[in-house]
Amino acid sequence: QVQLVESGGGLAQLGGSLNLSCAASGFTFSSYRMDWYRQAPGKECELAAGITSGGSTKYAESVKGRFTISRDNTKNMVYLQMNSLKPEDTAVYYCKVTIRLFRTVDYWGQGTQVTVSS
Repeated sequence: QVQLVESGGGLAQLGGSLNLSCAASGFTFSSYRMDWYRQAPGKECELAAGITSGGSTKYAESVKGRFTISRDNTKNMVYLQMNSLKPEDTAVYYCKVTIRLFRTVDYWGQGTQVTVSS
């Protein structure tokens, strides 16, 4: 079965860095786009960054120039390097994949908390 397990969250200072990891299993990782979403307290879940199977990337305007998404298809891993962190980056970060076979299913990890203090 599909499993996504995030790690790397924690507490960071304003201007600091964190590197999130997502270990994927149960599907052909290299064939699918992978996304990092985040949900801040009291706010809707939003796409932070995405990377296609071919390596093309997409970022929310609020994180452009500060976050970098990458993937390692040999290890079935996707990463989110977060630099110049701001308090408004505080959120639970989720790894997500959408798999379309007989039906379309979104799979989510359990999330990892990122807290940025000022």
